[in-house]
Amino acid sequence: MKKQHLGDSDLTCTRLAYGCWRLAGSEGGPKVDPAEGRRAVQAAYDAGYTLFDHADIYGRGECERIFGQALKEMPGAREHMILATKCGICPPWDGAQHCYDSSAGHLIASVEGSLSRLGVDEIDLLMIHRPDYLGDPAEMNEAFTKLRHHGKVRCFGVSNFKPSQVTALQAACDFPVIANQVEVSLSSLSTLDDGTLDQCLAEKITPMAWSPLAKGALLGSPHNERDAAVMALLDTLAARHGVGRGEVALAWLLRHPTKMIPIVGSVNPDRIRQAVKADEIEISRDDWYALLIAARGSRLP
Repeated sequence: MKKQHLGDSDLTCTRLAYGCWRLAGSEGGPKVDPAEGRRAVQAAYDAGYTLFDHADIYGRGECERIFGQALKEMPGAREHMILATKCGICPPWDGAQHCYDSSAGHLIASVEGSLSRLGVDEIDLLMIHRPDYLGDPAEMNEAFTKLRHHGKVRCFGVSNFKPSQVTALQAACDFPVIANQVEVSLSSLSTLDDGTLDQCLAEKITPMAWSPLAKGALLGSPHNERDAAVMALLDTLAARHGVGRGEVALAWLLRHPTKMIPIVGSVNPDRIRQAVKADEIEISRDDWYALLIAARGSRLP
């Protein structure tokens, strides 16, 4: 795969990321054999992915542990990877209060936990998982400064932040915000109109697209006329390019000038390898807009 810089940093990675949130099984579904998760990591690495996306809450930490074990079984692989993780969500597990926490103490403790589970000394990209309504940008910067000073995190970003929230953090931060991980797909178009992607262009922030296939819905059967129109067009373009529907949907995201990075989250080795073909597809302007109009379900103004 072709490579690019992450935001305004010296980190370079592939144009597709591998998302590790299913390594321990789907959220709310049955757990899978950890060996299956390790095989998925190996498949992604062998297919050429270099950006691996985590969060401390995925699988209640089990996903990071599975990945850490996979690294032990892949000597030398770490030096070819960009490891990203997220923190700041406190789930309602074991009766705890569900909240967001971006206080300095919580961020630092979360990083220590992720480093231990991953079995590494440094995280390349740390992202705050959700905006904290009680979050103080100056305090977040304090945590970032300590983590970077001690060689535990190289670069910083956010996830699910609105443009105004990114601006507030960046104004107080000594380091550039290099990524904003947001939901983007042909089924989730809000970032095209709410200023998120415009800000990414203006400030050299790389958007990372979670659920780029709408949690697999774009690969299934249509639920309404709009879905049917999108899927029919995806299938037409897929036949033209000799790929699957999913690869066209990923290529549609790759066409955006922000140099958006879709996150591939399958644990199926065949799908992990097949997704790489999206990087080879050139979506024309006409086809890109045809898909957008189908996804909107209405004409452009």
